[in-house]
Amino acid sequence: MSGRTECGKQARSPLRAFLQTETGSAAVLLVAVLAALVWANVSPDTYESWWRTVMSFRVGSVGVSLELREWVNSGLMALFFFIVGLEARREFDMGELRERRRLALSVIAGVSGMVVPVAVYLGINAGHDSVHGWGAAMSTDTAFALGMLAVFGSRLPGGLRVFLLSVAVTDDLLALAVIAFAYSGAVYLPALLTALGVFAVLLLLRSAGVRISALHAVLGVALWGALLRSGVDPVVSGLAMGLLTYAHPAERHALERVSRLFRGFREQPTPELERDLRRGLASALSPNERLQRMIHPWTSYVVVPLFALANAGLTIDADGLSAAFTSPVTLGILFGYVVGKPVGILGSTWVAIRLSRGRLRPPIGWGAIAAGGSLAGVGFTVSLLIATLAFDGTRLEEAKIGILAAVLASFLITWAVTRVIALLPAQARTRALLGEGHTIVDLSEPVDSERDHIRGPLAAPVTLVEYGDYECPYCGLAEPVVRELLADFGDDLRYVWRHLPLPDVHPNAQLAAEAAEAAALQGRYWEMHDVLISHQGDLRLKDLLRYAEQVGLDLDAFRRDLRARAGAQRVAEDVESADLSSVSGTPTFFVNGRRHFGAYDVESLSAAVRAARDRAALAAVD
Repeated sequence: MSGRTECGKQARSPLRAFLQTETGSAAVLLVAVLAALVWANVSPDTYESWWRTVMSFRVGSVGVSLELREWVNSGLMALFFFIVGLEARREFDMGELRERRRLALSVIAGVSGMVVPVAVYLGINAGHDSVHGWGAAMSTDTAFALGMLAVFGSRLPGGLRVFLLSVAVTDDLLALAVIAFAYSGAVYLPALLTALGVFAVLLLLRSAGVRISALHAVLGVALWGALLRSGVDPVVSGLAMGLLTYAHPAERHALERVSRLFRGFREQPTPELERDLRRGLASALSPNERLQRMIHPWTSYVVVPLFALANAGLTIDADGLSAAFTSPVTLGILFGYVVGKPVGILGSTWVAIRLSRGRLRPPIGWGAIAAGGSLAGVGFTVSLLIATLAFDGTRLEEAKIGILAAVLASFLITWAVTRVIALLPAQARTRALLGEGHTIVDLSEPVDSERDHIRGPLAAPVTLVEYGDYECPYCGLAEPVVRELLADFGDDLRYVWRHLPLPDVHPNAQLAAEAAEAAALQGRYWEMHDVLISHQGDLRLKDLLRYAEQVGLDLDAFRRDLRARAGAQRVAEDVESADLSSVSGTPTFFVNGRRHFGAYDVESLSAAVRAARDRAALAAVD
């Protein structure tokens, strides 16, 4: 079973969806690069003439005329950086960067991972007229890097994806600043002031809570046009718009409102109620997540590959390659990426840990950081964009060769790093991959053996907490998975059930939860739990009384406790802890306090439990 859907919410986190889209698009991007190379070598004149075709848009006396390549580089790429801004904001509001110490480490690694490659490039190009192209040697291509990471699969920990993405977000933000200030043309002040005015209006709308998408879109286009006229590269407008778009998890009261709207539409399917339902569904999600779901596939599968098709074409011959690999431009970019990136990220992380006396620690081990540093040496999209701004003619061809060579070299170096890690003894390999950093704890109320219902050894190193609803069919699907995990991990795993009845969609869930607590008063909680979860369609009062007799309860005491709602307070405490932990749907799992996003099949949960067990084992050794 896939287990990818839940009652009350989407099962995949925005971050997980983002990673899957990026890694999936890497293959499309690679095809676009190869297509550009074939086109440029089979018919170089056609390739250049096509992308230099001028296209104009005019409304009255106002209009924009750009070459097709410029429309892609300055226009469509603004959407790419809009997605970068959205993801940066989401990570800051909800993701790994909400812990500011982790944000600090990502910023340090990201900045150093750009400064050191630039220093390498400047060192190789010192005294040459190509020194101004330093910006082409600094930025990581997130799509390519994450796509390559997916190739290595289970050989590298899942936390590396988050670390690499966090570093890449800092990387992209700084790269945009470099484009704006170092590679823009002469600034036309009136247009720049107009852009700042439009941005101020956007800030006022955000502070006032105005969420009219069409209005924001019009202002975004106006900001882009003003920046284009000002001489500042307009892709900056996309980043600014993305950073303004806040993110938050779906709230339970919003989901309950959607349930009421759905019931109203089902009873009376009118156009008015259909419109209200669509608006309710949209408002339950944050603008950040809605825009990512809508735009991100287009940027990943259309915009970035189109950018590669427009810019990656170069004529390849033996003489050209021989000249390129003696050129300071090619060598500066190549060594900047394959040497400067890993050294910058590894070195700055080590220095940050030492200077902070261990307060700053990465979520992964040194081996994984080394692999991440080499993967960060995959520079393509932003690097190619800056190369087209800094160079032309032969210099641009040399820069393209350096960029493509760095992609291949980074993959080979990462492969070598993973092979070395695989040869280490088991404990050393675990430490190299997982490290000693703490994980973010999402569970607001820690497990209390005196209060919580626990199945499995009390002293187990790994605790799996589930917020569930006895009438939720997906909780029923998850139950055999939990049983299998308990059997597979034995003394290493304990399981906790916490109540989260969703009465707006499951009318009998609250009564069933209170029945389980009434059984707990007679020491029969798990017996009643097993019966309830296996009879999810029959949870009315008469059914509960039958189950109570089946598990051997004192029926008079059970009826009295149900009538007095003796378990209501216990259920309410679980619901309150769910709210504090931002749980809005069922089933929701936590592994050693860390929320588990994604599928709840055996494979996915086993991987999470295994990683938590390995971390616990390392902590015990220390």
